[in-house]
Amino acid sequence: MNTEFHRIKRLPPYVFAEVNAIKAKARAAGEDIIDLGMGNPDLAPPPHVIEKLCEVARDPKAHRYSASQGIKGLRKAFVAYYERRFGVTLDMNKEVCVTLGSKEGLANLASAITSPGDLILAPNPAYPIHPFGFIIADGAVRSLPYEANQEFLDALERAVRNQTPKPVALILNYPSNPTACVATLDFYGQVVDFCRHHGIWILSDLAYAEIYFGDTPPPSVLQVPGAKDICIEFTSMSKTYNMAGWRVGFAAGNPTLMNALVRIKSYLDYGAFTPIQVAAATALNGPQQCVQDMRDVYRERRDVLIEGLAQSQWHVPSPEASMFAWAPIPEPFKHLGCLEFSKLLLTHAKVAVAPGLGFGENGEGYVRIALVENKHRIRQAVRNIRTFMGGAGLILESAEKKRAAS
Repeated sequence: MNTEFHRIKRLPPYVFAEVNAIKAKARAAGEDIIDLGMGNPDLAPPPHVIEKLCEVARDPKAHRYSASQGIKGLRKAFVAYYERRFGVTLDMNKEVCVTLGSKEGLANLASAITSPGDLILAPNPAYPIHPFGFIIADGAVRSLPYEANQEFLDALERAVRNQTPKPVALILNYPSNPTACVATLDFYGQVVDFCRHHGIWILSDLAYAEIYFGDTPPPSVLQVPGAKDICIEFTSMSKTYNMAGWRVGFAAGNPTLMNALVRIKSYLDYGAFTPIQVAAATALNGPQQCVQDMRDVYRERRDVLIEGLAQSQWHVPSPEASMFAWAPIPEPFKHLGCLEFSKLLLTHAKVAVAPGLGFGENGEGYVRIALVENKHRIRQAVRNIRTFMGGAGLILESAEKKRAAS
């Protein structure tokens, strides 16, 4: 019997597995681990949204199969949000689909539009589903720089000029997971013009659109005139309203891509649980002070983390957006690489972070720190890290001895 499944063989070993195993063992031994690894929001959804979920769930009719593309009321609420937030008009029947989170939408669209060997362009490092959604669908991926700057544009031009056949699609993700990089509308405009000229689809992941700390909100690629000719954009309720486990998001944009996604989904699912969709519409249509409150919480956590790490001589750029800090490995530990550094930080400081290598080979040299604990726990993490950094010499000496003995 063949146990070497083709698509599974295309997936690399799970980089986070070693760190997760150490974390689980430490917790089983009763150790207090401050987990800043997974981007798993710890805040609660707004009370009125939970109340709506409970109200609708009490209706016996609400437990039947839902609509794969999403109920009308939620698609209408999402259209209103895009008009209000970005000034973008959408047709809720042809240009909008409710997804089971943005991750599911991206993966299913990849399955819908990818032929074996098709080339996709994606930033590296990247959220894993961005390249691997296409790899699972038998596509190939070429990496681009992750910052939204001239280097990215030059690499994009080279990728198209030097590649035969030309790429089928380009992935964008700003604000970025894991790097927290942001993009301007002017950058989007240049990318759209280039890709439209060369007949390349654009898939934009805008899941962190509402977590920003400056005066200028992150733009949507669909704000570029003519973008809907080639673009589809994915958003999510997970981070904006702390509804990560509810699994509800959206796709918006090009009708051809939307039709492909809706058709695939019609075979695979019956849509999100109806009470969840009704509650999601309540979140979008209701008071938005909860979103500002969420931003304020993450801003405060960011400042506690970045300022505290700087006092420990670990200098990390302060993110302009997202719920992550993309942290270069501090100098004494750089030679170890991100995986070994993450294991030492967990073992000695009791702080879990995500090794950058888990987001692509260009993530080596970095770790991702998620702002998913309250400010008091983050202060404790910073104190632990300060002690860890102060004992760097002894920790490294002990680590070297263990490696030599093994």
